[in-house]
Amino acid sequence: MSNYNLDDVKEMAGGDEEFLLVVVQTFLEEIPPDVAAMNEAIDNDNPSLAYQYAHKMKPNLQMFGLNLMEQIKVIEAWSKHGQRKDEVPQASEIITKKVDVASEALKRDFNLG
Repeated sequence: MSNYNLDDVKEMAGGDEEFLLVVVQTFLEEIPPDVAAMNEAIDNDNPSLAYQYAHKMKPNLQMFGLNLMEQIKVIEAWSKHGQRKDEVPQASEIITKKVDVASEALKRDFNLG
């Protein structure tokens, strides 16, 4: 089972391998630090900042097929309505693990170590 799915990215790239590589590199440069910042905001009980990072990552998480929308929704519900706070730590842990695994796989698959 793959840790990510590049179908949407490939469709967007339209066969342009250089563009595909840029999209992958951008993911690797931006998403892990955003996850770390989101987790820091959660640790600091700052729902609005956690929301900003979660929301910013959403398109990339979807584009790379990471299936994390349910976890993102937990963080959004906490920050918008103060709901589901008890679910936030588990949601952030799932996001972190999936992004870490996908990042390692992308680095390996694209020789970007």
